[in-house]
Amino acid sequence: MKNPVTLPRRHLLTGSAAALSALGLAAWTRGAHAQAAPAAAAKPLPPYVGWKNPGSLIVHSSSTLETRRGAFGTGVVTPSSQLYIRNNLPAPDAAIVAERDAWTVSIEGVKAPRALTVAELRTLGIETVTTVLQCSGNGRGFFPSKPSGTPWTVGAAGCVVWSGVPLRNVVAALGGLAGGAAYLTGTGGEKLPEGVDPLSVVVERSVPIQALENAILAWEMNGEPMPLAHGGPLRLVVPGYQGVNNIKYVKRVAFGAEQSQARIMSHGYRMSPPGTKAGPEQPSVWEMTTKSWINGPLPEQGTLKAGMVQVHGVAFGGTRGVKGVEVSVDGGKTWQVAQLIGPDLGRFAWRQFVLPARLAAGSHELLSRATDTAGNVQPEQREENLGGYNNTSWRDHGVTVVVA
Repeated sequence: MKNPVTLPRRHLLTGSAAALSALGLAAWTRGAHAQAAPAAAAKPLPPYVGWKNPGSLIVHSSSTLETRRGAFGTGVVTPSSQLYIRNNLPAPDAAIVAERDAWTVSIEGVKAPRALTVAELRTLGIETVTTVLQCSGNGRGFFPSKPSGTPWTVGAAGCVVWSGVPLRNVVAALGGLAGGAAYLTGTGGEKLPEGVDPLSVVVERSVPIQALENAILAWEMNGEPMPLAHGGPLRLVVPGYQGVNNIKYVKRVAFGAEQSQARIMSHGYRMSPPGTKAGPEQPSVWEMTTKSWINGPLPEQGTLKAGMVQVHGVAFGGTRGVKGVEVSVDGGKTWQVAQLIGPDLGRFAWRQFVLPARLAAGSHELLSRATDTAGNVQPEQREENLGGYNNTSWRDHGVTVVVA
């Protein structure tokens, strides 16, 4: 089967670096990704997300907005108005959500390939799935090496309810896979800058074909039509996989024997050891793994009164459910079993946890570590890597509170 990438491969044209820089995309030519400087002071919300809650978000740049740790609250689902934003390219024109049902997506690598409108997709089935949506750089801000990119702490994540058509239904309606498919490749519909090699900037990611079983083409998020800022009118949702694999404005889904040759796939989002250069021979950022963090109490709440507190947070297992969570109030010296609370929205969602604890006067380092249903325990240390990806360290994600 042919490589699923159909965009022409050619060298960057003269002046392309300037064109990329004008769009804030020069990182692609350097092999670095998710470039953004930390905010020196509070910034206003960009106009395209003016509907979001400004008090719940940290604006790193116009394309990177982080949910404040204290804004997660104690609910399971993250409100759309508080959900983080991470865009690799500027969003398409808002006109694309004016007639949502007219948006088309091309399905390739099936026995009867064709383009389908959202209106046609709606006739093929409906499924609702709740997933953790997380930028693969979430937790980058804890790396002492200070990798290039937005210094996210915990807020480049949320728990989201998606509704759409199961991708497996679409494949079945088009006669099934054509054969030889090892990867599922999604291509975004952002407008590409002129004067550059399309493969150098296009948002196109491949995931193992096993992801087909749970993937959906979603047109609804948290009970409302998919917002433009989050990929509307149609987004490829791959449950259990890091956010970059959940393609916004999806225009093409292809099944083939090879991974995409787009730079965001071949060199971007790779687990590259420090001191090396990212390349296709290194592991790609795909599935999420076991992770948790504490959302309260937090140091910004000020000095706490000695006595009982409710230590609470969230935990998830990527492609697996959460079996349990332990909490330490003494910096990891001792651990206590926390209680999982709230509704269980499925193995791809996160679970809330709480531990009632009596804190005496002094300083207390609060930590959490989760275990998934396969027995995998959240690690103490991060995996050092060039891009600052996949930080699941329970040590990094702790908070210290003062009690008087």
